[in-house]
Amino acid sequence: MTHSIEIIIFYLLFVDAIIANLMAWIGPHWYANRFRSLSRIFPMSKGWTTLYLTLTLFVGYLIFF
Repeated sequence: MTHSIEIIIFYLLFVDAIIANLMAWIGPHWYANRFRSLSRIFPMSKGWTTLYLTLTLFVGYLIFF
């Protein structure tokens, strides 16, 4: 199997979506305490990270099927 740039980008986005969901569902207080200025601009939201994961999985479905 050859690794094209689309597959590499998909896997990077997939890992990022998983990490974002873990941070949103398990550790939102850790994110707010560690990144105070960033958390004011970009608050951690469960809805947006779930949508991000869903869209990433949809793109993966389109790539592999």
